[in-house]
Amino acid sequence: MDLQKQTAPAATTELRASDADRDRIADILRDALAEGRLTADEHAERVEGVLAAKTVGELDVFIRDLPAAHQPRAPRAPAYDRPAPGAIPADPDDNVVAVFSAAVRKGRWRAGRRIHAYAIFGSVEIDLSEAIFEYQQVVIRAISVFGSVDVRVPENVSLRGAGGGVLGNFEVDTLDAEDPAAPVVHVDGWAVLGSIEGRPKRGKLVADILDRVERRLDRSLRKHFDR
Repeated sequence: MDLQKQTAPAATTELRASDADRDRIADILRDALAEGRLTADEHAERVEGVLAAKTVGELDVFIRDLPAAHQPRAPRAPAYDRPAPGAIPADPDDNVVAVFSAAVRKGRWRAGRRIHAYAIFGSVEIDLSEAIFEYQQVVIRAISVFGSVDVRVPENVSLRGAGGGVLGNFEVDTLDAEDPAAPVVHVDGWAVLGSIEGRPKRGKLVADILDRVERRLDRSLRKHFDR
Protein backbone atom coordinates (compact mmCIF):
# COMPACT_ATOMS: atom_id res chain seq x y z
CA MET A 1 0.00 0.00 0.00
CA ASP A 2 2.80 2.39 0.88
CA LEU A 3 4.51 1.59 -2.42
CA GLN A 4 1.35 2.48 -4.31
CA LYS A 5 1.19 5.82 -2.57
CA GLN A 6 4.78 6.55 -3.49
CA THR A 7 4.32 5.68 -7.16
CA ALA A 8 0.92 7.37 -7.62
CA PRO A 9 1.02 10.40 -9.94
CA ALA A 10 1.20 13.77 -8.24
CA ALA A 11 -1.96 15.82 -8.04
CA THR A 12 -2.17 18.74 -10.47
CA THR A 13 -1.73 21.23 -7.65
CA GLU A 14 1.56 19.57 -6.68
CA LEU A 15 3.11 19.87 -10.15
CA ARG A 16 6.00 22.26 -10.58
CA ALA A 17 4.85 25.58 -12.07
CA SER A 18 6.16 26.63 -15.47
CA ASP A 19 6.83 30.15 -16.76
CA ALA A 20 3.61 29.87 -18.79
CA ASP A 21 1.68 29.05 -15.59
CA ARG A 22 3.11 32.13 -13.87
CA ASP A 23 2.34 34.32 -16.88
CA ARG A 24 -1.29 33.15 -16.89
CA ILE A 25 -1.74 34.05 -13.21
CA ALA A 26 0.01 37.40 -13.72
CA ASP A 27 -2.41 38.22 -16.57
CA ILE A 28 -5.40 37.47 -14.33
CA LEU A 29 -3.99 39.70 -11.59
CA ARG A 30 -3.34 42.51 -14.06
CA ASP A 31 -6.94 42.36 -15.28
CA ALA A 32 -8.19 42.29 -11.69
CA LEU A 33 -6.23 45.47 -10.97
CA ALA A 34 -7.72 47.16 -14.05
CA GLU A 35 -11.24 46.13 -12.96
CA GLY A 36 -10.73 47.53 -9.46
CA ARG A 37 -10.91 44.14 -7.74
CA LEU A 38 -7.39 44.59 -6.34
CA THR A 39 -5.60 47.63 -5.01
CA ALA A 40 -2.17 48.51 -6.32
CA ASP A 41 -0.57 47.22 -3.10
CA GLU A 42 -2.51 43.94 -3.26
CA HIS A 43 -1.53 43.50 -6.90
CA ALA A 44 2.16 44.11 -6.19
CA GLU A 45 2.12 41.70 -3.23
CA ARG A 46 0.46 38.93 -5.23
CA VAL A 47 2.73 39.34 -8.25
CA GLU A 48 5.74 39.02 -5.96
CA GLY A 49 4.24 35.80 -4.60
CA VAL A 50 3.60 34.48 -8.12
CA LEU A 51 7.25 34.94 -9.06
CA ALA A 52 8.32 32.98 -5.97
CA ALA A 53 5.75 30.17 -6.31
CA LYS A 54 7.10 26.68 -6.96
CA THR A 55 3.93 24.66 -7.68
CA VAL A 56 0.65 25.10 -9.55
CA GLY A 57 -1.21 24.87 -6.24
CA GLU A 58 0.78 27.77 -4.80
CA LEU A 59 -0.12 29.87 -7.85
CA ASP A 60 -3.84 29.15 -7.54
CA VAL A 61 -3.88 30.68 -4.06
CA PHE A 62 -3.32 34.16 -5.52
CA ILE A 63 -6.43 34.10 -7.73
CA ARG A 64 -8.90 31.84 -5.89
CA ASP A 65 -10.97 34.88 -4.76
CA LEU A 66 -11.18 36.30 -8.32
CA PRO A 67 -13.95 35.43 -10.83
CA ALA A 68 -11.45 34.66 -13.59
CA ALA A 69 -10.15 31.69 -11.62
CA HIS A 70 -13.55 29.99 -11.87
CA GLN A 71 -14.14 30.55 -15.58
CA PRO A 72 -13.07 28.15 -18.36
CA ARG A 73 -9.91 29.26 -20.12
CA ALA A 74 -10.46 30.79 -23.53
CA PRO A 75 -8.68 28.85 -26.27
CA ARG A 76 -5.45 30.47 -27.34
CA ALA A 77 -5.49 31.77 -30.92
CA PRO A 78 -3.19 29.61 -33.00
CA ALA A 79 -0.32 31.24 -34.83
CA TYR A 80 -0.02 30.85 -38.56
CA ASP A 81 2.00 27.73 -39.35
CA ARG A 82 3.51 29.14 -42.54
CA PRO A 83 3.08 32.34 -44.56
CA ALA A 84 0.80 31.99 -47.55
CA PRO A 85 2.62 31.21 -50.84
CA GLY A 86 3.97 34.43 -52.32
CA ALA A 87 3.31 36.43 -49.15
CA ILE A 88 7.02 36.69 -48.35
CA PRO A 89 9.41 37.83 -51.10
CA ALA A 90 12.20 35.45 -52.11
CA ASP A 91 14.86 38.16 -51.80
CA PRO A 92 15.87 39.12 -48.26
CA ASP A 93 15.31 42.57 -46.81
CA ASP A 94 18.45 42.10 -44.73
CA ASN A 95 21.53 39.84 -44.85
CA VAL A 96 23.44 39.15 -41.65
CA VAL A 97 26.76 37.43 -42.46
CA ALA A 98 29.59 36.32 -40.18
CA VAL A 99 32.61 34.55 -41.71
CA PHE A 100 35.33 33.98 -39.12
CA SER A 101 33.72 36.91 -37.29
CA ALA A 102 30.62 38.03 -35.41
CA ALA A 103 27.56 39.93 -36.67
CA VAL A 104 24.79 41.41 -34.54
CA ARG A 105 21.39 42.97 -35.16
CA LYS A 106 19.89 44.37 -31.98
CA GLY A 107 18.32 47.44 -30.44
CA ARG A 108 15.62 49.54 -32.10
CA TRP A 109 15.73 48.39 -35.73
CA ARG A 110 13.13 47.62 -38.39
CA ALA A 111 12.59 43.93 -39.05
CA GLY A 112 11.82 43.12 -42.68
CA ARG A 113 9.70 40.29 -43.99
CA ARG A 114 12.72 38.08 -44.78
CA ILE A 115 16.12 38.02 -43.09
CA HIS A 116 18.97 35.75 -44.17
CA ALA A 117 21.63 34.81 -41.63
CA TYR A 118 24.90 33.02 -42.47
CA ALA A 119 27.41 31.97 -39.83
CA ILE A 120 30.53 30.33 -41.32
CA PHE A 121 33.07 29.74 -38.56
CA GLY A 122 31.45 32.72 -36.88
CA SER A 123 28.44 33.84 -34.83
CA VAL A 124 25.28 35.73 -35.72
CA GLU A 125 22.96 37.28 -33.15
CA ILE A 126 19.54 38.52 -34.25
CA ASP A 127 17.76 40.19 -31.34
CA LEU A 128 14.18 41.22 -32.14
CA SER A 129 13.27 42.06 -28.55
CA GLU A 130 13.29 45.83 -29.27
CA ALA A 131 12.72 45.69 -33.02
CA ILE A 132 9.97 47.52 -34.90
CA PHE A 133 7.70 44.98 -36.61
CA GLU A 134 6.24 46.47 -39.78
CA TYR A 135 4.88 43.08 -40.92
CA GLN A 136 3.01 40.34 -39.08
CA GLN A 137 5.03 37.54 -40.72
CA VAL A 138 8.82 37.51 -40.48
CA VAL A 139 10.95 34.70 -41.91
CA ILE A 140 14.54 34.21 -40.80
CA ARG A 141 16.50 31.84 -43.04
CA ALA A 142 19.59 30.67 -41.15
CA ILE A 143 22.60 28.65 -42.29
CA SER A 144 25.28 27.73 -39.76
CA VAL A 145 28.50 25.90 -40.73
CA PHE A 146 30.91 25.50 -37.81
CA GLY A 147 29.17 28.56 -36.35
CA SER A 148 26.11 29.72 -34.44
CA VAL A 149 22.95 31.68 -35.20
CA ASP A 150 21.10 32.94 -32.13
CA VAL A 151 17.61 34.45 -32.53
CA ARG A 152 15.79 36.17 -29.66
CA VAL A 153 12.21 37.45 -29.84
CA PRO A 154 9.85 39.37 -27.51
CA GLU A 155 7.58 37.34 -25.25
CA ASN A 156 4.36 38.57 -26.87
CA VAL A 157 5.00 37.32 -30.42
CA SER A 158 4.62 33.83 -31.89
CA LEU A 159 7.70 31.79 -32.76
CA ARG A 160 7.95 28.81 -35.11
CA GLY A 161 10.90 26.77 -36.37
CA ALA A 162 11.50 24.37 -39.26
CA GLY A 163 14.94 22.97 -39.95
CA GLY A 164 17.52 20.51 -38.76
CA GLY A 165 21.11 19.78 -37.95
CA VAL A 166 23.86 17.72 -39.57
CA LEU A 167 26.14 16.89 -36.67
CA GLY A 168 24.79 20.13 -35.31
CA ASN A 169 21.90 21.54 -33.28
CA PHE A 170 18.71 23.19 -34.52
CA GLU A 171 16.46 24.20 -31.63
CA VAL A 172 13.59 26.72 -31.80
CA ASP A 173 11.14 27.07 -28.91
CA THR A 174 7.50 27.16 -30.07
CA LEU A 175 5.76 30.24 -28.72
CA ASP A 176 2.08 31.23 -29.11
CA ALA A 177 1.07 34.86 -28.64
CA GLU A 178 -2.17 35.68 -26.85
CA ASP A 179 -2.93 38.44 -29.39
CA PRO A 180 -3.92 36.98 -32.79
CA ALA A 181 -2.60 40.17 -34.42
CA ALA A 182 0.88 39.72 -32.92
CA PRO A 183 3.86 39.18 -35.24
CA VAL A 184 4.85 35.61 -36.11
CA VAL A 185 8.57 34.85 -36.48
CA HIS A 186 9.55 31.74 -38.47
CA VAL A 187 13.13 30.48 -38.11
CA ASP A 188 14.14 28.07 -40.89
CA GLY A 189 17.49 26.59 -41.77
CA TRP A 190 20.24 24.05 -41.25
CA ALA A 191 23.10 23.73 -38.80
CA VAL A 192 26.11 21.81 -40.11
CA LEU A 193 28.53 21.15 -37.25
CA GLY A 194 27.07 24.29 -35.73
CA SER A 195 23.96 25.56 -33.96
CA ILE A 196 20.78 27.51 -34.66
CA GLU A 197 18.63 28.56 -31.72
CA GLY A 198 15.46 30.61 -31.36
CA ARG A 199 14.00 31.62 -27.99
CA PRO A 200 11.89 34.32 -26.34
CA LYS A 201 13.70 36.95 -24.32
CA ARG A 202 12.17 37.11 -20.86
CA GLY A 203 10.73 40.47 -19.90
CA LYS A 204 10.77 41.91 -23.43
CA LEU A 205 7.54 42.82 -25.25
CA VAL A 206 6.75 44.27 -28.65
CA ALA A 207 6.27 47.96 -27.95
CA ASP A 208 3.19 48.64 -30.09
CA ILE A 209 1.35 45.63 -28.63
CA LEU A 210 2.35 46.74 -25.14
CA ASP A 211 1.08 50.26 -25.87
CA ARG A 212 -2.34 48.88 -26.84
CA VAL A 213 -2.52 46.89 -23.59
CA GLU A 214 -1.52 49.93 -21.53
CA ARG A 215 -4.09 52.13 -23.27
CA ARG A 216 -6.79 49.55 -22.56
CA LEU A 217 -5.69 49.41 -18.92
CA ASP A 218 -5.75 53.22 -18.65
CA ARG A 219 -9.29 53.34 -20.04
CA SER A 220 -10.42 50.71 -17.53
CA LEU A 221 -8.85 52.61 -14.64
CA ARG A 222 -10.38 55.93 -15.74
CA LYS A 223 -13.80 54.29 -16.04
CA HIS A 224 -13.41 52.90 -12.52
CA PHE A 225 -12.42 56.25 -10.94
CA ASP A 226 -15.07 58.23 -12.85
CA ARG A 227 -17.90 56.24 -11.20
